[in-house]
Amino acid sequence: MSAQLPSSRDPVEAPAAHVSTHDVFNQPAPLENYNLFLGNRALADALPFNLPRERLEPACTRLTALGMELGTRESFWKGAAANQYVPRLHTHDRYGRRRDEIEYHPAYHDLMALLMRHGLHAGAWADGTAGAHVERAAGYMLYAEVENGTQCPATMTYGAVPAIRRDAALAGAWLEKLYSRDYDPRNIPARDKRSALVGMGMTEKQGGSDVRANTTQAKREGDAWSITGHKWFLSAPMCDAWLVLAQSPRGLSCFFLPRYRPDGTLNSIRIQRLKDKLGNRSNASSEVEFERAYATLLGEEGRGVPMILEMGVYTRLDCAIGSAGLMRQALAQALWHAAQREAFGRRLRDQPLMKNVLADLALESEAATALAIRLSRAYDAQVDERERLLARVLTPAAKFWICKRGAHFAEEAMEAIGGNGYVEESSLARIYREMPVNSIWEGSGNVMCLDVLRALRKSPDVLDALAAELEAARGAHPAYDDFCAALKERLSDAATLEPAARRLTQDLALAVQASLLVRHAPAFVAEAFCGSRLTGDLGGTFGTLAPQAAFDALIERAMPASLPGR
Repeated sequence: MSAQLPSSRDPVEAPAAHVSTHDVFNQPAPLENYNLFLGNRALADALPFNLPRERLEPACTRLTALGMELGTRESFWKGAAANQYVPRLHTHDRYGRRRDEIEYHPAYHDLMALLMRHGLHAGAWADGTAGAHVERAAGYMLYAEVENGTQCPATMTYGAVPAIRRDAALAGAWLEKLYSRDYDPRNIPARDKRSALVGMGMTEKQGGSDVRANTTQAKREGDAWSITGHKWFLSAPMCDAWLVLAQSPRGLSCFFLPRYRPDGTLNSIRIQRLKDKLGNRSNASSEVEFERAYATLLGEEGRGVPMILEMGVYTRLDCAIGSAGLMRQALAQALWHAAQREAFGRRLRDQPLMKNVLADLALESEAATALAIRLSRAYDAQVDERERLLARVLTPAAKFWICKRGAHFAEEAMEAIGGNGYVEESSLARIYREMPVNSIWEGSGNVMCLDVLRALRKSPDVLDALAAELEAARGAHPAYDDFCAALKERLSDAATLEPAARRLTQDLALAVQASLLVRHAPAFVAEAFCGSRLTGDLGGTFGTLAPQAAFDALIERAMPASLPGR
C-alpha cells in the first residue's frame, strides 16, 4: 500500500500524553563508532574480483583495521574540525622576514598522520607487488568518507612518484622520504625531515586547462634553473617540493621545485593568498609567485606537458576513487537516517517511494565503487598491455562520470534526510560542497571527454581492450547486449563525435559498470542496474527504478551498520 499524505479531514494522531514538548524523540542515533570497511559490501565484493588471491586475506585484515580507525566518533570530529577551522596564511614573521607558511588546525595534522601511517600516499609504490594499487585504492576510498582536503597532498605525492623515479638523482634523494609513513609537518629542509610530500603547479591566470598559454619562465643557471612567474592554483603549499610547468628556451618544460634550496635557505616561493573555496576547505589551495626560484629540470626540456600529465593520470584516478568514497558516506548517512526516522506512522525506509530513492542511490554508489576499484587494477604492478590501454581510456571516462554524478547524488542523499541534512552540523553539507572539486580539478568534464576521444583515436588497440572488457559479460542480460552492440558502433566512429563526446563517455562508463556488476555483484544488483541505466534515456533524478526492483535487498545490502538495539 502506498503512503499517503494526511488531508485536512484525516484524524491527526496526537503524541502520547506523557511526552514533553522538550523531549527529543524520533531522531536517529549518530552514525559513528562503526567499521567503514566491514559495512561496505560493495567494496568487499569488488576486492576478490580485482586482487590476487594470495593478497586478499591480508589486505582485508589491513582494511578492517583502517575501517575501524576511520569510523570512530573522533575521526569524524577531526574531519569536521579540519574544515571548520580553515588554514591561515602567515606571509611574514613579526620582524618582516618572509615566512610563507600555512597554519593548520591540529585535526588536520592528526588526519595526515593517519593517512600516511596506512600508506595511502605512496605505499603502493613502496610495496611494488601485484594488488598494491588496488588495496591502496580501497583504503583511499574509505578515507574519503571522513575527510578530503588532506587527500590532496597524498594524491599529488602518489602521482609524482613515477615522474621522480625517472630521474636518478631525484629518486636517490627523495624516494625514501616520500615512501615514509611517518608524517613530519615541520617547515625545514626535506633532507632533515622524516618524510616528505610533493605537490603540483600547472595552471596560471590566463590559461587554466590550456597550460600551453603559461607565461612562467625558466632560465638556466649552471646545472640548475631559476623560475620566475606565477601559479593561479598551487594546492597544498606546505609540501616539500612541487612539479611545475614553465617556459624554457625549448618550450614548456617540467621542473622539480623544492621548498628549500640546496644550501638550506627558503626558496623564493611567495604565497600571495589562499583561495576562499566552496569546499575542500581544509586544503590550503593558494596563489603563488616565483622570484628566481631554484629548480631542476625533470625529464626532457620542451616535453613538460607529457611529463606532468603522467602525474595527472594518477590524480585523475584518485578523483574517481575519492568521489566514490564521498558517495558511500552520503548514502550511509541517508540509509541510517531513513532506517530510524518515522513519518506518517512508518519508518522512512519502509515508505515505497523512499525505498525507490534509497535503492537507486545504493545502486549508483555500488557501480561507482566497482568502476573505481577495477580501474585501479589497471595501474597495478605487472599489468599487461591491454590493461594499460584500458587505463588510458577508462581513467578520463571514470573521472567524468563518477565525479559528474557526485553532486546530484549528494543532493538527493541530503534531501532524503531533510532539514537535518541541510545544516552545517551534518556531514552532508560538507560532502555536497566537496563533490564539485573532483569534477573540476585535474581537468573538467569537457577535458575528460576530449581525452576519451583522443584515446580512441590514437590506437585501434584501445577499442580491442574495451571490447574484451565488455565481452566478458555478454549474454548475461538482453539490455546489456543491446547497449554494448550500439556503443561499439559509436566508439569506432569516435573521430566525428566531438559534439556528442559527453554522451559517449557516459555510456562507456555505464557499459563497464554494468559489465562489472554482472560479473561480481549479486544478480539483483546487476538486474536493477541494467534495467535502469541501459534502457531508454537515463533520467535526471534518482528514485525511478522499476516497481519490480529488489528495493529491500538493495537497501539492506548497502546499510552501513546494524541499528542500535538489534
